[in-house]
Amino acid sequence: MIDFNAMNIKMWSRLGSCGAFGAAMMALSEQDDDLAVITADLCFYSGSDRFRQSHPDQLYNVGIAEQNMIGVAAGMASEGYNVFATTYATFAAARVLDQVRVNMGYMQLPVKLIGLTAGLSVGILGTTHTSNEDLAAIRSIPNIVVLSPADTTETVKAVLAAAKENKPVYIRLSGVMGSPLVYKQDYEYTIGKAIRLREGNDVAIVATGTMVAESLKAAELLAEQGISATVIDMHTIKPLDREMLMSCLDSKLIVTVEEHSTLGGLGSAVSEALAEVAHKPPQLLIGLADHYVHAGDYKYLLEQYGLTPDGIASKIAGKLDAL
Repeated sequence: MIDFNAMNIKMWSRLGSCGAFGAAMMALSEQDDDLAVITADLCFYSGSDRFRQSHPDQLYNVGIAEQNMIGVAAGMASEGYNVFATTYATFAAARVLDQVRVNMGYMQLPVKLIGLTAGLSVGILGTTHTSNEDLAAIRSIPNIVVLSPADTTETVKAVLAAAKENKPVYIRLSGVMGSPLVYKQDYEYTIGKAIRLREGNDVAIVATGTMVAESLKAAELLAEQGISATVIDMHTIKPLDREMLMSCLDSKLIVTVEEHSTLGGLGSAVSEALAEVAHKPPQLLIGLADHYVHAGDYKYLLEQYGLTPDGIASKIAGKLDAL
C-alpha cells in the first residue's frame, strides 16, 4: 500500500493533484485486479501515463467522447469493475451532466468521476476550461458523494477512500504543480468528516480545495490584526459535516472560502445547513462572483479575484468591522 512518508508527500506536491491521482492509481493497482481507469484522451494530463505503461489492459482511452466515457464507465461498474473516469472538471459538470445524473445518480452505479484541473488552474485556456460551477451542478444530483481535497496529500487520501465506496463519487482536483502542502505527514481521513486545522475564537473559516492553504495563511495575517480564526478543511462537500458546522456557532462570523462560484458551492451548502439554526452568526461567502472569468495565468487570476491570503484576510476584516 502507499506510504505517506515525507519523500512521497513532497513528490506529490511537485506533481500537482493530477500527478498525485496517478500515484494513487499505481498504489491501488497493486491490490485491486478489478481496477479500471477510463479517460477521454487525457491520459497524460490525468497523471495516468505510468499506469498505462505498467497496466495497459486496465487503461481505456475512449477519445474525445466524454459522454460515451460515462456510459462505458457505468457499464463496467455494473459488471464489477472499480472504475475511475477522468476528464476536465468543466466537462464532467456540464458536457456529461445528463449521463452523470442518470448513470451515476439515478442508477447509483459506483463510478468514481475525477474532475481534473478544477477552478482556475487552467485559466490560461479561458472560459471553456475553467470550472467554476462543477460543485453546484454535481452536488445537486442525488446519491453522489462530492469530495474536494485540500492538497495533493489529501488527493491521494480521497482517491484511496473513494475506491472503497460502493457508490458514485465525484472528486474535484484543483491547484497546479508545486502546490502548497496542508498535510506534510500521514493523518486520518474519513469521507464526511471535516478537519479542524486551527483554533480561534473570533472567526470560523470553512474552506475547501486550494483555499484551505490560502485560508491558513490568511488566518496568520488576521492574527497580526488581533483577530483569532479557526480554519476548517471541509474536504467533503456532500455529505456535509453538519456537526463540525454546529461547533462554529459561537464565532462572530462564519466564512466560507472556495475556488468556485459562490452560487451553489461550499458557501451555499453551508448556508443550507445553517438555515434551520435559530441563533447563528452572520456568514461571509468568499469565492468567484457570478460571471465568467477572464483568461490568465493561475496566480494572476487568484489575485484578480481576491483568492489570496491578503484578499481573504482583507474581506474578513472588513466584514467584521461592518458588524
